[in-house]
Amino acid sequence: MYPDRVVSGMRPTGSMHLGHYHGALKNWIKMQTELPCLFFVADWHALTTHYDDPSVIERSTWDMVIDWLAAGIDPSQSTIFIQSRVPEHAELHLLLSMATPLGWLERVPTYKDQIDNLANKDLATYGFLGYPLLQAADVLIYRASQVPVGEDQVPHIEMMREIARRFNHLYGKEKGFEEKAQDAVKKLGSKRAKLYNELRTEYQQDGKEEALEQAKAMLDDAQSLSMGDRERLFGYLEGSRKLILVEPHARLTEASRLPGLDGRKMSKSYGNSIALREDKDAVSKKIKTMPTDPARVRRTDAGDPARCPVWQFHQVYSDQATQEWVVKGCKSAGIGCIECKQPVIDAIVKEQEPMHERAQPYLDDPSLVRAIVADGNDAARKLALETMRDVREAMGLAYT
Repeated sequence: MYPDRVVSGMRPTGSMHLGHYHGALKNWIKMQTELPCLFFVADWHALTTHYDDPSVIERSTWDMVIDWLAAGIDPSQSTIFIQSRVPEHAELHLLLSMATPLGWLERVPTYKDQIDNLANKDLATYGFLGYPLLQAADVLIYRASQVPVGEDQVPHIEMMREIARRFNHLYGKEKGFEEKAQDAVKKLGSKRAKLYNELRTEYQQDGKEEALEQAKAMLDDAQSLSMGDRERLFGYLEGSRKLILVEPHARLTEASRLPGLDGRKMSKSYGNSIALREDKDAVSKKIKTMPTDPARVRRTDAGDPARCPVWQFHQVYSDQATQEWVVKGCKSAGIGCIECKQPVIDAIVKEQEPMHERAQPYLDDPSLVRAIVADGNDAARKLALETMRDVREAMGLAYT
């Protein structure tokens, strides 16, 4: 019924750095060759924490898109757009808020974490409380089947699934749904079809939650089913009807193993980052001034790579032979810290060379970036309008 599709976004709160590249962008670049992808600048989300000083948002938006293009996001394979240029995100957010229990928002783990971590900001706003619901609208409006996230974001995807399921249960009215669902059951094969019907009966008649979970797991594993049939069977299982909003699945991505220059998480706010399009002289200076194993006070002192932030860079950038050279040389004081750092400098500069080349045309002519985003806005909005047409009709707001 609906094709597989990937949706993801980033807040424009500053320049992209190598942590972003190894943590998210490399995954995006890989995914764009596998499935239709939509990548958006989450400028409304930036306002949830920067509402009192939005001056950085517009400039950061254009800089971030150039960083994406420089990293290898291909506008011929991916749709690149700006969240606020597709106002249907806000409309779906509003409509979903009418039926989303307040407790669902309050229990999102990152809500309390952010309140604690950003104690210097007044985040007692509706926008901040409701940002997971806006996130849900960002994904559900494109009927995305997959959302690339790290482990910490999985609860957000689970809530998106609950919101889609609740919406479909409240408003779904597909004509001939029962017949279509029964046809989909047959596609499971006789053995699985029998098990599905038994589990559905146990859940609907006896209220056995474990039967529901077992049936869902079976459907998740049924690779032969189309996305439409799979979601239809989810609805039939729970007693809901038409699939209007698709329940997205978390696509777990490998977390970046690249730390900041001081060993902490790489972050512009910590002053420990290397920008995606850093000047090579700046790269060299930053790496050369990185702290190393405190035990190596003098060149002749032996050290331990495990206590050195530079070693973590070697684990990302150096081959096995170089890593062995580092371990042996550090522990025996056979090499100095500056010698140890040079292969990392060379590898980062080499990695960034094509990024500088890809970025240059957009820096020379910013209208090229704006044209890519304008086309992406139009393409994204076309998909969003299709969903909103069905949502309005389901909620009695079509007025035809």
